[in-house]
Amino acid sequence: MSSLLQSRTPSLSFSSSLCSTPVIRPSAFFLKPRSGSRIPVVRAKIREIFMPALSSTMTEGKIVSWIKSEGDVLSKGESVVVVESDKADMDVETFYDGILAAIVVNEGETAPVGTAIGILAETEDEISEAKAKATSQSSSAPSPSAPNVEESSPASKVDAPSPAVAAAPAPTSAPSTPGKVVATPYAKKLAKQHKVDIGKLVGTGPFGRITPEDVEKAAGIKPAPKSNVAVPAASAAPAAVPPKAPASFPEIPGSTVVPFTTMQAAVSKNMVESLSVPTFRVGYPIATDALDALYEKVKPKGVTMTALLAKATAMALAQHPVVNATCKDGKSFTYNSSINIAVAVAINGGLITPVLQDADKLDLYLLSQKWKELVEKARAKQLQPNEYNSGTFTLSNLGMFGVDRFDAILPPGQGAIMAVGASKPTVIADKDGFFSVKNKMLVNVTADHRIIYGADLAAFLQTFSKIIENPESLTM
Repeated sequence: MSSLLQSRTPSLSFSSSLCSTPVIRPSAFFLKPRSGSRIPVVRAKIREIFMPALSSTMTEGKIVSWIKSEGDVLSKGESVVVVESDKADMDVETFYDGILAAIVVNEGETAPVGTAIGILAETEDEISEAKAKATSQSSSAPSPSAPNVEESSPASKVDAPSPAVAAAPAPTSAPSTPGKVVATPYAKKLAKQHKVDIGKLVGTGPFGRITPEDVEKAAGIKPAPKSNVAVPAASAAPAAVPPKAPASFPEIPGSTVVPFTTMQAAVSKNMVESLSVPTFRVGYPIATDALDALYEKVKPKGVTMTALLAKATAMALAQHPVVNATCKDGKSFTYNSSINIAVAVAINGGLITPVLQDADKLDLYLLSQKWKELVEKARAKQLQPNEYNSGTFTLSNLGMFGVDRFDAILPPGQGAIMAVGASKPTVIADKDGFFSVKNKMLVNVTADHRIIYGADLAAFLQTFSKIIENPESLTM
């Protein structure tokens, strides 16, 4: 009963309450209904489980698996479905008690952020109604492109939208719910941006949800072209066919086209986005004999070379905060108060950068323990968003594979990334002309030239080199 009386919608909630008719005040539960038609007002309590935004770059998600099945009774806080974002697989919890009445998006299918992927009914009495709404919702989306409609005459295509118009009055009841607004996240953002009172709008989306088009129409932005695009989509499709880039490349017999996974698509998007940033690169050779000796001492205690490099990098960044800065708008510096070292890790089907947060404040042993935990979670695709998207500086180490030098691409939202090559024996001549053999590694730093200049990187690399060549401070 408490879930009926409370109508909270937290910002991180992935489900929203929907009622086919207005919800009455709590005191009305103890009053006798005026007529039989008012009975459904109390009983009808149907909610949607939305596709959540699991990261700042996520625009759609893929259903990996449904933990619960249709008809299962759910409790608040219980995991319902596993969603694949652009970086990890995450459990989505329900914020309400109820029954999973219908699954809208099946396993293996994708859905945009903010759309319904499941329907939650409060009691068994609402299951049939919830399933009917789920069916109408799923059928209304593909109806414009349904084969029967396309094969029918033009007159039937004109008639096809009429059921949607007939269903439109239903949403009018949703906005009349006191204190409750059912809208997509983007619609709320637009309403705030254009100063539109979203509580006065009548939603045209499924179950009366307010859509971005509703807000744009209220703000006078003329969303009509968007709606018209949906109608001539069939005619516009041929226009979209000619600019096929892949068609210009010759097809190789026997080749196979494999679509990107969600993670690979995110990596591709980030790499293309990074091309808009003016970058430059600086290389620096560093002697590693002392570091190698320290590593042999601390390795039995569980310390990894990655932890040693991350700690040294964090200590150097503390002395050169501009290299830990970010340019987000092309007009200003953003100096980060935390030094969060992201480290590139190759996993099955992609690349991810777990973040060692506050690496300059953690001792070497705690840093190594934290790194092992992050790697395990990364390989299991169980990282939380703040564990992979909060980096302020990135390390990419291919030296472990014998690569002596390489350049790294700057990740969006960061000021610099350092590529670490392998440590190899090198013949060195001192100032007196004597030759010796020392282990040296070459590091290359790629930086955003809008905020970091050559002198900044040179100073940072000098500090980093001194720490690596005299690594006693790493264990303090």
